[in-house]
Amino acid sequence: MFPQAAQATVSLLERLGHEVHFPPGQVCCGQMHANTGYFKQAARVIRNHVETFSPVLDGQWDAIVIPSGSCTGAARHEQRLVAEHVGDTALATRVEQISAHTYDLSELLVDVLGVVDVGAYFPHTVTYHSTCHSLRVAKVGDRPQALLRAVEGLSLIDLPDADICCGFGGTFSMKNSETSTAMLADKMSAIISTRAEVLCAGDYSCLMHIGGGLSRVQSGVRIMHLAEILASTKQAPFEGNISFAPQHVQASTEEAAR
Repeated sequence: MFPQAAQATVSLLERLGHEVHFPPGQVCCGQMHANTGYFKQAARVIRNHVETFSPVLDGQWDAIVIPSGSCTGAARHEQRLVAEHVGDTALATRVEQISAHTYDLSELLVDVLGVVDVGAYFPHTVTYHSTCHSLRVAKVGDRPQALLRAVEGLSLIDLPDADICCGFGGTFSMKNSETSTAMLADKMSAIISTRAEVLCAGDYSCLMHIGGGLSRVQSGVRIMHLAEILASTKQAPFEGNISFAPQHVQASTEEAAR
């Protein structure tokens, strides 16, 4: 649905001098199936994931990077739990081996490559939403914020209650729509209060949820993935980003709550 996050990741890493491979056999990591309780179906998807990314164990690749804290968390934690649940110990072992080479984009840049200033240029005010899975499962910490603060021209504004869920949660937003909508209203109010031009996050699932809400109140706030901002330079601004809110109209906190 939002290929620009992956496109920006490739653009960024290639600009930093790295060779990027995109295995055509990859599909879902299995998180959606696992979260909904379909463990047998999830196991089949996870076997494909393991087969597709096994070359990292043979030294063909140095690392696996995922531009999604949610999927990073699933690959490092949920896949093993699913494999154990269905009694496939061989799969669980293989998952553990591959997960040791798997990183969220911010982790790869800061911890593995030792880079904080990636040479990006983005002259806008930005606020960052720490998505639940990136914060609590993948545990990326403040690496995304450190990367954003190093971007030339970017002004990072702290988001009030940044560690509180936006209300998406995959199927949670459908099964518990009223609760989800109330949580979204609180998140939107916090975002609008910053007066930032752009809302940034490391998961397009949450950005989709929040961006939809921001567009309905015509907030004028754009949504962008972390990779999209880091991929932007003076010479080559990243053009893959989308805007759920093309109209630059200020919306009040009361409008967001409605």
